[in-house]
Amino acid sequence: MSALLRLLRTGAPAAACLRLGTSAGTGSRRAMALYHTEERGQPCSQNYRLFFKNVTGHYISPFHDIPLKVNSKEILSCGEVIHVKILGILALIDEGETDWKLIAINANDPEASKFHDIDDVKKFKPGYLEATLNWFRLYKVPDGKPENQFAFNGEFKNKAFALEVIKSTHQCWKALLMKKCNGGAINCTNVQISDSPFRCTQEEARSLVESVSSSPNKESNEEEQVWHFLGK
Repeated sequence: MSALLRLLRTGAPAAACLRLGTSAGTGSRRAMALYHTEERGQPCSQNYRLFFKNVTGHYISPFHDIPLKVNSKEILSCGEVIHVKILGILALIDEGETDWKLIAINANDPEASKFHDIDDVKKFKPGYLEATLNWFRLYKVPDGKPENQFAFNGEFKNKAFALEVIKSTHQCWKALLMKKCNGGAINCTNVQISDSPFRCTQEEARSLVESVSSSPNKESNEEEQVWHFLGK
């Protein structure tokens, strides 16, 4: 089974590139293949960026994309766009802000037909949700930060709840790009929304992407990674 696929932020354009559903066919797989990625910056650092491009090489949203994390039997490339089945959601409180974590499975996974909602994860993969909760609770501790907290006492909400969060955050995202609300310091520059007041040209997008340093040698990056071990 492809383990639970966690989208980092439900409102990010990177997440919007995913097709959400309950089945996958050759048509959806063909559509997924139309996306390409370009890495910039130092992997595993604050300046790392993953930019999505369409089949013509034009940038889709080169300003807010962040990598999606997945543990899988099938090795996926960083930023690969796949068809997923949404199963549930977790409300992480990250430094005082709600950071929704979607729980999903690759729709092309051999075991995908068994998974329809969050209870199926508990039934067929005992311990997976507990391990996910524990990881999100502790992953910032090595940086000297306190443990993260969770809304709903750390309860994983079901598929219906998750889909409502997706719809809500998508509406908020559209309101931001159409300047129907105050986005504060959020950069709403985009290349896709034709009637958005923040829309820029492909030339401007390319210039912004090129302002981010190119990815370094992956071998040197592996040497710079640090492992941390936390006691139980």
